Amino acid sequence: MMPLSLADRGIPQTVKRVGGTKEVRQHLENLGFTAGSEVCVINALGGNVIVSVKESRIAISEELARKIMV
Repeated sequence: MMPLSLADRGIPQTVKRVGGTKEVRQHLENLGFTAGSEVCVINALGGNVIVSVKESRIAISEELARKIMV
């Protein structure tokens, strides 16, 4: 397992675990980052990570991306 922030760009990954406080986990789950879901890092720019999840593109901070284990 590794944090999403370290994942290779363009390669689909499966979310294994979402960490952080209860509020952070709930926020990420609302965005579609649930265990078993498929995500793909599109790009990483200036401390933000652009991720494709459930047919949407979402920009999250690198700090949040480190809480998502793939």
